Amino acid sequence: MSILNVENLTHGFGDRAIFNNVSFRLLKGEHIGLIGANGEGKSTFMNIITGKLQPDEGKIEWSKHVRVGYLDQHTSLQPGMTIRSVLSSAFDFLYEMEAEMNEICEKMGDCTEEELYQYMEDLGTIQEMLTVHDFYLIDSKVEEVGRALGLSDIGLDKDVTDLSGGQRTKVLLGKLLLEKPDILLLDEPTNYLDVEHIEWLKRYLNEYENAFILISHDIPFLNSVINLIYHMDNQELNRYVGDYDKFQEVYAMKKAQLEAAYNKQQKEIADLKDFVARNKARVATRNMAMSRQKKLDKMDVIELAAEKPKPEFNFKEARTPGRYIFQTKDLIIGYEEPLSKPLNLEMERGQKIVLVGSNGIGKTTLLKSILGLIPPISGSVEQGDYLEIGYFEQEMPQNISTTCIEEIWQEFPGYTQYQVRSALAKCGLTTKHIESLCKVLSGGEQAKVRLCKLINKETNILLLDEPTNHLDVDAKEELKRALKSYKGSILMVCHEPEFYDGLATDVWDCSKWTTKLI
Repeated sequence: MSILNVENLTHGFGDRAIFNNVSFRLLKGEHIGLIGANGEGKSTFMNIITGKLQPDEGKIEWSKHVRVGYLDQHTSLQPGMTIRSVLSSAFDFLYEMEAEMNEICEKMGDCTEEELYQYMEDLGTIQEMLTVHDFYLIDSKVEEVGRALGLSDIGLDKDVTDLSGGQRTKVLLGKLLLEKPDILLLDEPTNYLDVEHIEWLKRYLNEYENAFILISHDIPFLNSVINLIYHMDNQELNRYVGDYDKFQEVYAMKKAQLEAAYNKQQKEIADLKDFVARNKARVATRNMAMSRQKKLDKMDVIELAAEKPKPEFNFKEARTPGRYIFQTKDLIIGYEEPLSKPLNLEMERGQKIVLVGSNGIGKTTLLKSILGLIPPISGSVEQGDYLEIGYFEQEMPQNISTTCIEEIWQEFPGYTQYQVRSALAKCGLTTKHIESLCKVLSGGEQAKVRLCKLINKETNILLLDEPTNHLDVDAKEELKRALKSYKGSILMVCHEPEFYDGLATDVWDCSKWTTKLI
C-alpha cells in the first residue's frame, strides 16, 4: 500500500535547480536510505514532503490518517521547556482528546435526550482512543524512553537550552519514538550521537515495522538498517534495491554502460558528419549525404552528467611549535557545575588525539577550556610555545547573513576575488554555491565553507569538534587523507571509529574522568 506519492516535483532556489520532474512512491514497511552529495537537495526534499516548503511544481499526496514523525537537522527547542515536557509533547493529540472529553462531560449536564445519546457515543470513542494509545501510562512511558536514551541520568526536569548537541538530538529522537508515527523521516540522526546510542538506534530501526526514510552519510550505519536506496543526483531521484554497497556496484555498472554508449554514439556522429561534409557538394552522393544528415537530426543524443567537483583539502602548516602543545594542572572544566575531576593532561607535538565518550560529558567544553574560550572552574591550562591554532566548531551560527565569498574575505581580507573563489572551489563548492548566502546552504556545504577557512590558515595544531558531521562520503574520505598527511598536531572530538581509525595516535575516553552520570 502506498503511503506517499510524489509526482512531477520541480523545485529550485533562484537560478539553482534542485529537482526536475521527480516522482517518488513510498510503500508500507519500506526502509529507505536517501543519499547524494552535499547540496543535492536531500533536506529540501524532506521539507517539501512534510509541507514545510512549497514546491515550484508537482503534487505531494499522503494517504489519509498517516502520522509523520520528522527528525530535522536544524530543529530548535524552545527555552524554558524541560526534557520531560518535550517528551510529553509527543502525546499532545491525546491531551487535546482529554480536553474534548472534559468539555463533553460539562455539556452533558444540560442537554436533550437525543444530544445525551450522541455525547455518550462520542465519549466512548474518545475513551477507547485514549486507552489504545496508553494515555494513562504516559508518565511511565516517558520515564522508560528517558532511561533507554540516557536522559534520566541528565535529569528529565533539566532545561533543554542547557543540553549539548547530542543530548538535544536524543530528546528529539525520544519524542519521535513516543509518537509512534506511521512513517519516520530521519535527517542525519547519528550526528552528535555517541557510539552506544548509535547502536541503540540501529537496533530500534532494524525492529521498526513501519516505513522510514533516512538521510545519512554514515555508511556502516546506513548499510545496517536499510533495504532500498534512493539516489539524488543531477536533479533526478533513482531507486536501487539493496544497501549502499549494492547501490555502488549497480551505479558503477550503469555509469560504465552509459559512457560506453556515449563513446559509441560520439564516434557514429563524427563518422556521419564527416561523410556529410565530404559528399553533400557532389551530385552523385548528395542524396546519401542528405539521408545521413536526417539521421543526425533525428538522433537522440546521449549526454553525460558533468562530474561533481571533488574537494581537495590541503592544510597550510605553520612553523614547528615547542615540545608540549598544552599541559593542564588540576583542571576542572564546566560552567555552573563541574563536568570533570581534576585533570592533569598533556599533549606533545605530533600527537593526533581523539576524544570519545557519551554526549554531554564535556568534550566540547574541554576543547574550549584549552583554547581559553571559557574559564575553568579551577586549575589551569598552560599552552605551549609558538602555537598557531586552528579551531573547527560544530555548527555555523544560525543567524548568519553573509555570502560564502564574504565569509572567506572576512577571514583573509588580503585575498583577491580570484583567490577567494579558487579556495572555495577547491573545497568542492560550485560557482552557484559560492555566490549564495551561507544560511541557504546545506549542512555539508556550510561545513565545507568553514573547512575552507581552516585549511587556508597556517596552523600547527588543529582542534576539531565533530568535523565529519554533515559531510558527504567524498568529503569525508578527502578530509581523512588530509588529516593523515598533516604534519601538525590534532585534538579532535569524533563519534565515527571508521573515520579516526588509522589517523589517531591516541584515543582518550572522556567518560573515565567525567563527573556526569551518563
